[in-house]
Amino acid sequence: MSELDGTWTEESDWAVGDMTEDSDDAEVAIAQPVLAVVGRPNVGKSTLVNRLLGRREAVVQDIPGVTRDRVAYDALWNGRKFTVVDTGGWEPSAKGLQGAVAAQAELAMRTADAIVVVVDSTVGATATDEAVARVLRRSDRPVLLVANKVDDERRLPDVASLWSLGLGEPYPVSSLHGRGSGDLLDAILAALPETPRETFGATGGPRRVALIGKPNVGKSSLLNRLVGEQRSVVDSVAGTTVDPVDSLVELDGQVWRFVDTAGLRKKVNTASGMEYYASLRTKGAIDAAEVVIVLLDASEPISDQDLRVLSMVIDSGKAMVLALNKWDLLDEDRRYLLDKELDRELTRLPWPERINISAQTGRSVAKLAPALRTALTSWDQRVGTGALNSWLSDLIAATPPPVRSGKQPKVLFATQAQTRPPTIVLFTTGFLEAGYRRFIERKFRETFGFTGSPVRISVRVREKKARK
Repeated sequence: MSELDGTWTEESDWAVGDMTEDSDDAEVAIAQPVLAVVGRPNVGKSTLVNRLLGRREAVVQDIPGVTRDRVAYDALWNGRKFTVVDTGGWEPSAKGLQGAVAAQAELAMRTADAIVVVVDSTVGATATDEAVARVLRRSDRPVLLVANKVDDERRLPDVASLWSLGLGEPYPVSSLHGRGSGDLLDAILAALPETPRETFGATGGPRRVALIGKPNVGKSSLLNRLVGEQRSVVDSVAGTTVDPVDSLVELDGQVWRFVDTAGLRKKVNTASGMEYYASLRTKGAIDAAEVVIVLLDASEPISDQDLRVLSMVIDSGKAMVLALNKWDLLDEDRRYLLDKELDRELTRLPWPERINISAQTGRSVAKLAPALRTALTSWDQRVGTGALNSWLSDLIAATPPPVRSGKQPKVLFATQAQTRPPTIVLFTTGFLEAGYRRFIERKFRETFGFTGSPVRISVRVREKKARK
């Protein structure tokens, strides 16, 4: 049917928004020079990063040690783009978790094109600042010294004492109020090269992958396994990751952009402080991703937290792969119980591919890349209108919609309105029960595939025009 008379109202099993055109293809990755922001804990590095970006990205809280990983953000100043890497507090003699944080900061300095070292002007140069300066004086990268927390003219005399660090002229800045930030940005652009010293060597735009799961499920361990280095700080204490951590990873001959995220403990609207902003960053990482790897701890029963994470990803409409981590810890009894739990808890989520992995040992991690490709192919897939309506006519002829209020609704026409995620719109003469819509989705998947991608079924009911 080429034309449909009457008006249409929409009802859907999913909260489907307005129909839009397909998203653009993956953007081409353009190499940008990298600026690393380093310093001892609680000198205001993340606040300065937010000031340089002109937006609140880095998690900030008035306690030391909130930032732990090195986290990259895109920045723009006077028409030039560059990457800002926020780092955890650097303590040269730190051990354990803080030692891992310091190692991340050192790696950021080695891979950066320029370095900003932040010192608290209200405290002056400490022994830790002097140790940082000794290392940076040996660096072949340009180094800019920032005297932070210079909120007014009265603090300017304190800045002069920082010349003793041997890092050149200190830039007086108030990260909180923005004082001196413009001059600092001009100096940063002057210090940064036009092109970065190190590029990843990718020619196309990497597809974006988010690693999502409850705390301590093994997200950072998996990212480190994929990268082949200690990219994210890993500790047995749950909640080590706060900011999303970006990494370019080559898997099976293809480059991917992986984002490690904070473990989701609570709903965003019930979290507070650092946890609230970490939850917002995680939600933002999902929204920016194209495909999501949801990690479940196979050694523990599926929890409400796991189901909440899955619901968040389903609502986002992103492609999905389920990774059952810590498989090396399972015995036969636990594997039997896990099968029962998956059948019971995920009965309405049969479409993501499930992979049994161990981030610790590397078991089956190589299977992630093919699963990601399959999910993204499904997410981008479109079924032609002719093929869709021919299939739907045969399906409805064999199993018509249930009668409602003495009338049987008719499906007049169907079209795939969009991809990413695939959204099917049915134009009907009456309401279709939710169970029948799920039946259509199940049969649609059996015929056309769509493994790893959600499929949304939207129904528009024709309303007869009132007689005059």
